[in-house]
Amino acid sequence: MAAPITSIKRKELTSEELQQQKMNELQSLLTEQQQSLQKIIEITAELDNAGVLDAMAALVKAKDEIAGIAVAQASREPITNLINNLMNATGLLTSIDPEVTANLKDGIAKGIEEAELYKGNGDKVSILQVMTALNDPHINRAVKYGLDFLKGVGKGLDK
Repeated sequence: MAAPITSIKRKELTSEELQQQKMNELQSLLTEQQQSLQKIIEITAELDNAGVLDAMAALVKAKDEIAGIAVAQASREPITNLINNLMNATGLLTSIDPEVTANLKDGIAKGIEEAELYKGNGDKVSILQVMTALNDPHINRAVKYGLDFLKGVGKGLDK
């Protein structure tokens, strides 16, 4: 019967052998990816010819100055106002039911379409015509919606 194995001896690679193994792996990878590497080199050459690499190198060297300028510009009052307004507008849009905004969008589109049909006639509108127009259910619905909207805005302004 054979003697049992009691210990496993690993072969420790020397630094030269380890370096040679890595070089072999790199050579294998280079030969496998030859076409990709050639394309990368071509792209890099084109970027260098166009001066893009020089510009990128200058940007990297001046990154602290550029970051300072960006922060200074972003902290200006018009930019902070813009950011605050965008956040408020986003909050407004997220608080409204999407079906309501879809209906309003459709109504506005149809209103613009109707207005374009009659925009060039130049007729004056009399008070009597306005009063008579309120009998039209579409106009009445839009006026009522507008009045309700204004009432809601006024309530919101009371806060």
